[in-house]
Amino acid sequence: MSLIQNIAIKLEHPLLLTGSIETPAYGAEELDSLRARIKQLLIERDAVLVAHYYVDAELQRLAEETGGKVADSLEMARFGNQQKNKVLVVAGVRFMGETAKILNPEKRVIMPTLEAECSLDLSAPADEFNRICDQHPDRTVVVYANTSAAVKARADWVVTSSSALAIVNHLKAQGKKILFAPDKHLGHYIEQQTGADMLIWDGACVVHEAFKADALKALKKLHPRAAILVHPESPDDVVAQADVVGSTTQLIEAVKNLPNPEFIVATDNGIFHKMKAVAGNKKLFEAPVAGVAATCVSCAHCPWMAMNSLRNLAEVLENMSNEIHIDEGIRQKALISTRRLIDFRK
Repeated sequence: MSLIQNIAIKLEHPLLLTGSIETPAYGAEELDSLRARIKQLLIERDAVLVAHYYVDAELQRLAEETGGKVADSLEMARFGNQQKNKVLVVAGVRFMGETAKILNPEKRVIMPTLEAECSLDLSAPADEFNRICDQHPDRTVVVYANTSAAVKARADWVVTSSSALAIVNHLKAQGKKILFAPDKHLGHYIEQQTGADMLIWDGACVVHEAFKADALKALKKLHPRAAILVHPESPDDVVAQADVVGSTTQLIEAVKNLPNPEFIVATDNGIFHKMKAVAGNKKLFEAPVAGVAATCVSCAHCPWMAMNSLRNLAEVLENMSNEIHIDEGIRQKALISTRRLIDFRK
């Protein structure tokens, strides 16, 4: 693996330094009130709710009940692009809201919070990314969806974890050399699987990087009949133990379709809401992270995804605040690479 060196930034976000992040807790009366108010506001605002698998289970449940969508980042983008509603409400992290706006400039795109970032997005600031691209004009620039609109504007292609292998294989067949950003673990996995010539950015997801291979082996010994499911943002030695490597949607499908009675899951634990719905009597276990003294950098739940709640969703629908805005020149350039992702078929 050819790794672009000396570009990782230090993440100094208060949520990553102050202990565990808890899923929002609601009293029964408050929960009923919030759900009823949000359902009414979605109708009044001609809005549809699109939520990622990693957000609060109550947000996922509400999206499902109101004709919205709970999905991975690729299907979130596709769903939003297909809707006729005037307002898209994106429960996730900022790049997801930006992607919705890139594809839907005529719609208002709002989010429960604009402070929900992504460590991968933050690891690839646009100015540094452009500088590296300038140094490698012979390479096709492929970026993960977990990037800003400004980075997508410089890219030739956007990929998600569910589409990356197929797209890179497509480019390799054309003789293309790749500059890939920002996830080094996903990049290495793609490189191993495709044999493509890849120069890879040095970024990582704070959640997936925390999974530990030795602890995973120990847990597997306790549950020998379990299938190990791993997201490809995880370190190589964790991916190497997987029975299934895939996107969030692909991991959920594995729980549904594989005959194993137990599953060890190495991805954000927000996914368990959807997995439990398809698991039946199958048992689900979280893959181990950094251990007893782990901070929320390594607690198997994204601290930024945890910032989404029914409370701030109700507030933004009341006020129509937290709207995503993108410079039109950047949006038009980012649309080219993003549209290639949406239109690509294996």
